[in-house]
Amino acid sequence: MTKHENPPGPTGELSLRVLAMPADTNPSGHIFGGWVLGQMDIAGGMHAVSHSGLMTATVAVDAMQFHRPVFVGDEVSCYTRITRVGRTSVAVQVETWVRRHRHGEALLVTEGLFTYVAVDNKGQPIEIPNKDI
Repeated sequence: MTKHENPPGPTGELSLRVLAMPADTNPSGHIFGGWVLGQMDIAGGMHAVSHSGLMTATVAVDAMQFHRPVFVGDEVSCYTRITRVGRTSVAVQVETWVRRHRHGEALLVTEGLFTYVAVDNKGQPIEIPNKDI
């Protein structure tokens, strides 16, 4: 995707929606990339838990791409879809879309692949019973 292209719309299911606030900005006035990454991790983790029925822990973040900045007042929505289920892990594609000041066309701003491992109450990896995507 080039800087000016925008896909036709999100893929996956809406897993998180939040408003970008001033406390989350960097010195340039844009929302910190780390804040966006954190929201994506929360959304992906919720999707992994709902799919597996088990507690999960983040084990990898791959292929992160930041296409556009996020600004204060943007409505930030994370869409998730499972791309792979292994014996103990789930890979979740997360797309972050914004509507500038909660109006207008949704824009893809960030996307990445997150991997979660199912864990027991001691934090040890356990097998995922439902391996269907």
